[in-house]
Amino acid sequence: MNTLLFLGLGGQEILLIALVVLLLFGGAKIPELMRGLGKGVKSFKEGMKEIDEEVKSEK
Repeated sequence: MNTLLFLGLGGQEILLIALVVLLLFGGAKIPELMRGLGKGVKSFKEGMKEIDEEVKSEK
């Protein structure tokens, strides 16, 4: 039985995607990409927090 891990993808599919990303960008670019992704997620969370604060202050 195949265990679902993320968005209906199993372990083999995630491994295949990781290998393709590694081949496309190379090992040196991966930390840069992850850092950029982390900054984007942080910025998104801060924006959502600001919106929540504005909504609460209007009530």
